[in-house]
Amino acid sequence: DELVVFILATAILLLLLLLGIPIALSLALVGVLGFAVERGIEPAMIMLGQVGLDAATNYSFSVLPLFVLMGNVIGRSQLAQDMYAAANAFLGHRRGGLAMATIGASGGFAAISGSSYACAATMTGVAVPAMRKYHYDPGFAGASVAVGGTLGVLIPPSIGMVFYSLITGVSLSKLMIAGILPGILTIILYIGAIAIVTRRRPAYGPAGDRSSRVEKLQSLAGIWPMFLLFTLMLGGIYAGVFTAMEAAGIGAFVAMVMAALRRELSAPILLDIFTDTIKTTVNLFLVFYGALLFANFVIVSGVPHTVADLITLNTFSPLTVLGIALIIYVVLGCILESTSLLLLTLPIFFPVLTGLGYDPIWLGIFVIVAAEIGLITPPIGMNVFVVSSMLPEVPAQKIFAALVPFLAADVVRVSLLVAIPSIVLVLPGMMSS
Repeated sequence: DELVVFILATAILLLLLLLGIPIALSLALVGVLGFAVERGIEPAMIMLGQVGLDAATNYSFSVLPLFVLMGNVIGRSQLAQDMYAAANAFLGHRRGGLAMATIGASGGFAAISGSSYACAATMTGVAVPAMRKYHYDPGFAGASVAVGGTLGVLIPPSIGMVFYSLITGVSLSKLMIAGILPGILTIILYIGAIAIVTRRRPAYGPAGDRSSRVEKLQSLAGIWPMFLLFTLMLGGIYAGVFTAMEAAGIGAFVAMVMAALRRELSAPILLDIFTDTIKTTVNLFLVFYGALLFANFVIVSGVPHTVADLITLNTFSPLTVLGIALIIYVVLGCILESTSLLLLTLPIFFPVLTGLGYDPIWLGIFVIVAAEIGLITPPIGMNVFVVSSMLPEVPAQKIFAALVPFLAADVVRVSLLVAIPSIVLVLPGMMSS
């Protein structure tokens, strides 16, 4: 009976989302009503208040507005343009070089934006005009930007990592360090996919102009402050000098200092940045609150135990269960933003998969990777529609068709992560604490 209630509640939740009801409200409604069915109305009302109080006083949540503030400060600067210029200086002369530069710049921008949508939208405006100039295939150009945007979820600091840590209790510091090598691997695989495609179809990505050594060095001048910031934050976390919380505060402060020194931070801009930070933080908090309510319902429904029992009775191997979870994440990732997807599914999958022996830190990177693949998977990959909405002359179908090589690279990436878990675990395992 409890499983039936959960299935019905999940169907209602998906229906609410398809009707356009905000994810925070949908999660809260289903969570409270489901809890009321399981335990009664009065306990559900008590739970509603207690969860809100606990969430509002959760000190660990304060890392989120600090990372959002840092991302907003840097997002108002010319960082994306500077990163693209640097990547283009080193890669633009190759076939597909502008697309490769897009992936490289997206990786750098993702390291401070933490959002797939923001990364895809920003890089569309920066990279696509240059690719148009050299007559790149429109679908291939759009696909390069869409796939580059998915790096915003994986490369630290990532909002998805923050929520994974808040829901599961896994160390955010170790999770952020764990994302470094998979992020680099992703960039390499995507650039490799571009090289293969443009070798077979040179017209898709003609070579650009070759930059001189002086131009290459000049291009680095615009990005070294951000490289220094990124190294300071992750280096400090890795060495145990400060926690992820302290890194967020340091990152936000240093970002504002650098923006001020570059004369990119006036009083009106600073007011807008603080306003956007408040709005984004409130929205994320409401989603987090709704997810906690839904998680409490999942716990009292006994679904994780039921799923674990079903796995035991049917003797599913851990790898089979992981494959099922991957499929579910990719499918749901087509319609849900990655953060919302993690908050929705972790109460179910985390206890089941860790119970099968998967390392919690490795699992965090795996589910984040799975969620980001969903962002570019047809027929409703959200990153594709973000890019397509900014390029009305390029149909989404063209972008989806050009994504096939990148999805093949994702298959290789997931296979490597499963076959060689040390790609994720080696750096956090070497941390001092």
